[in-house]
Amino acid sequence: MEWITAKSLLVKNKHADWFGHDYTMNLYRGCHHGCIYCDSRSSCYGIEHFDIVRGKENSEELLHRELASKRSKGVIGMGSMSDPYNHDEPEQQLTRRALSVIKQHRFGVSIATKSALVTRDLDLLSQIQDLAPVNVSLSITAADDTLSERIERRVASSSERFQALKQLREAQIFAGVLMMPILPFITDTGSNIKRIINLAHEAGANYIFPSFGVTLRDNQREHYFRWLDKLYPGMKEQYIHTYGSRYGCMSTRQRKLEQAFKEACTERGILYRMPDIIKAYKQERQLEEPEQLSLF
Repeated sequence: MEWITAKSLLVKNKHADWFGHDYTMNLYRGCHHGCIYCDSRSSCYGIEHFDIVRGKENSEELLHRELASKRSKGVIGMGSMSDPYNHDEPEQQLTRRALSVIKQHRFGVSIATKSALVTRDLDLLSQIQDLAPVNVSLSITAADDTLSERIERRVASSSERFQALKQLREAQIFAGVLMMPILPFITDTGSNIKRIINLAHEAGANYIFPSFGVTLRDNQREHYFRWLDKLYPGMKEQYIHTYGSRYGCMSTRQRKLEQAFKEACTERGILYRMPDIIKAYKQERQLEEPEQLSLF
């Protein structure tokens, strides 16, 4: 792992339409997980040598300063570009220290991760949730451990992630599954989708938010295709024939999968529409604004 000095940490979101994030924050650049499909490898993000993780050495001090300067509270999103629970986090604890700062300033937090390590911070997440909205999304695209280990090479197994989800829900943390990307010709089967729904339901998931396809653009596309050649010979040609150079590669079974998904979630009382998810977890804990002194 390498260290970099950040000039700023929080990015203000123009629209809080992705899990209600008012701000986005990444404590690390790059990722160890080795998922063959990762969108964060795309050239537009400008992260060179993506497999080398770089920690922001001044993140705790910077976060204190930036949160103290905010006039109103909000929800901070973590995990958009780099998993906050990477392989260096157990030792470096940038994420845990950031959660402590977030609690101190009474902000909310929304985390996306593929790591079961998130359960280490149940104490802080519970304390934050007493003050402000908290939400944790476990990213799961394949229910089968063997398949998930094939396409997400250095990540906690899917069964470990479902167990982490169960622990979060037992601790009354609002949590669910980020079911994306669903890879055409690999994970876009009715049996995979159904099993993810069933396992999420057994774990007590509040929601499952899906995307029945994968995005491919410069650098990410080339990386993905190299892995398809290694793991699924001939499938790259199937992608090129089906999608050409298209950015959004939606499953050819999208409509059928979506319909079955919605019916199964509705039957089990699992949320799947983003506005409903945001409304539900933000209603559990309203952000507390600092008390203003009266002039008289």
